Amino acid sequence: MSSVLDLAPVVPVLVVEDAADAVPLVRALVAGGLPAVEVTLRTPAALDAVRAVAGEVPEAVVGAGTVVTPAQVADSLAAGARFLVSPGWTDVLLEAMRASGVPFLPGVSTVSEVMALLERGVREMKFFPARAAGGAAYLKALHGPLPQARFCPTGGIGPDSAPEYLALPNVGCVGGSWMVPADAVAARDWARVERLARAAAALSAGGTCR
Repeated sequence: MSSVLDLAPVVPVLVVEDAADAVPLVRALVAGGLPAVEVTLRTPAALDAVRAVAGEVPEAVVGAGTVVTPAQVADSLAAGARFLVSPGWTDVLLEAMRASGVPFLPGVSTVSEVMALLERGVREMKFFPARAAGGAAYLKALHGPLPQARFCPTGGIGPDSAPEYLALPNVGCVGGSWMVPADAVAARDWARVERLARAAAALSAGGTCR
């Protein structure tokens, strides 16, 4: 895998409270056409969830998100993560992600941060928090002076706003959690998750990321 941005138009962002839910949840997402998933390291169950998906759902590409320290980089790799996503970046974290050998998306929200990453040879980034940081209009404005940068915007994106992002030439995919609503996960309604995933996967028809 060379790029996270080209795996699917939408990357589900998962906050897993119970590692036992991870495998059926991701199987439902894959069945709906979303093979790449980001498990955020926000819960005690996160690494066990990554490990379970990596071992039991080979058709999925599981990554670790909310990676903020080199130790989390190492732990994510050990659990089987195939890509890494961070909400921001420092030089120390960037070097750890670069040394990991897997694709990674460091987070940015300003022009200067984008330029600093470009100087360091990184062209693919997470734009976060997307809606709060200026949304699709901000990314559209960035394309003129910095066309070499590509983004996965995440944060406040839903099915209504995703197509606007996906239509931009510098957006490869979007991250979101609308296809994994908390009530559906709590009820273990995997059929509903699959339906929502299928609708999200279809958003590529109006965008440029596939």
